[in-house]
Amino acid sequence: MNDVPEGGNGRPMPNNAPAQNGHVYIYNKTRETFVATEATVADSYVRRLVGLLGKTKRWAQLGRGLWIVPSRGVHTIGMLFPIDLIFLSKEKEVVHVEEHVRPFRISAVSLRAMSVVELPAHTIYRTGTQVGDRLEITRFHK
Repeated sequence: MNDVPEGGNGRPMPNNAPAQNGHVYIYNKTRETFVATEATVADSYVRRLVGLLGKTKRWAQLGRGLWIVPSRGVHTIGMLFPIDLIFLSKEKEVVHVEEHVRPFRISAVSLRAMSVVELPAHTIYRTGTQVGDRLEITRFHK
């Protein structure tokens, strides 16, 4: 698996850069399980601002996710369903997790985090993801 997604100009992107305008999959290398098979990247101001706002509970299907880069914390104000949160360091090590965060809440802020993955509720439990796990985030090629 390749942890260096290809950029829009055909050149490899840096190891910590998100895949622009596309989907990524998120694999927990420590637990050998997929966390998300179709995650969207929120790497611009507008995408990070909007996040999952306006999404219905239908969004929260197995395999979905939203990778917010950069981010050290999120809120669920205006959301209609609970989510799980995985906070990642620059090296994509899990530094904090929050399970079943209900709507109209504010997450913890992690100074060690460089990005946050928003997932359907119960994903952390289902995948066994824990602090210290190493994740791989790779561009989804169709």
